[in-house]
Amino acid sequence: MDLNDTARPEFFTLSSGQHDLILYSMVVAGLALFAQFVRTWNSTGEVGARYRPAVLASLSVTGVATLAYVHLVVKFDQGYVYADGRYLPNVEALNTLIPRYMDWSVTVPLLMVEFLAVSSLAGARARSTRFALVAAAFLMIFTGYLGATVDGGGSDRTELLVWGLVSTAFYVVLHVLLIGVLRSSKGSMSAEAYASYRNAGILLLSVWGWYPIAYAIHNWLPGANWTTTMQVGFSFADIAAKVAFGALIHKVAKLRTAEDVNAGEETHPEDVWISSVKKSEGVQPLLKGVVPTGGTGGTAAHTATAAHTATGAHTVDVTSAERTAGRSAGTEPPKEP
Repeated sequence: MDLNDTARPEFFTLSSGQHDLILYSMVVAGLALFAQFVRTWNSTGEVGARYRPAVLASLSVTGVATLAYVHLVVKFDQGYVYADGRYLPNVEALNTLIPRYMDWSVTVPLLMVEFLAVSSLAGARARSTRFALVAAAFLMIFTGYLGATVDGGGSDRTELLVWGLVSTAFYVVLHVLLIGVLRSSKGSMSAEAYASYRNAGILLLSVWGWYPIAYAIHNWLPGANWTTTMQVGFSFADIAAKVAFGALIHKVAKLRTAEDVNAGEETHPEDVWISSVKKSEGVQPLLKGVVPTGGTGGTAAHTATAAHTATGAHTVDVTSAERTAGRSAGTEPPKEP
């Protein structure tokens, strides 16, 4: 082996304990991701339409990652042969690490979409920031992949170093962009919502710190123990970055939904509950051609609630006189269908 070469982490013989620990971490990560996928799927309606893209992004993240871990577990099982109390790698062992980069190439950009979807950025600024975040996230993963497996076959230290530095540059760009999003959103969120949003950002940036460390291990600290450390670390980092982060973003989306309902800016058909605390009452939207039979004051949101809960509702033909009466009382009856 050339002095500039390092052994690929997939090709080290593992002890029985090392093999079982890696398999355990992969299975646990896959199950945790699937559980978060099911939870998110069944709680989509808890979030208002404005913040629902965050929930859909989380569904995509956990769905893709679950499939990736199913593939990883199968290939890990096939990639090692048990003999004389040890697990010897075969050619399939290559597929016990490479698929992680394919997973991350999709899920890390989606995490950026998820994070931005509950921010205060809107319009052209939101679009440009989303493009920059998604592009930087993809390039961070792709350039790392080039060094880890493509150029130099994943065993050339110079290629690993060069591509590692390029990947780190995009990693720094992401830090700057995410911190900018946090600062821009602080003034328009409640203290509770911003605290959870800030914690989600801190969690993501902190967990991401593990990936360049593992990349450096690949370059300078080869061996079965470090292979085990990398694989287990990747699995639990994925749980933190996709499950825990997703739970925090979901909480922010619910809090912001409740804030919009309480401010009369939006309606949401269900009460919003967080940790057994009611954050807002359920408010039904006003239907075209439907007006309340009694009670004319209050905000649009409260008028909608009265129309469908407190006083009942009936369908009427709205006349000009009724419109005039509605305006004088501070509400705008719906127009004729």
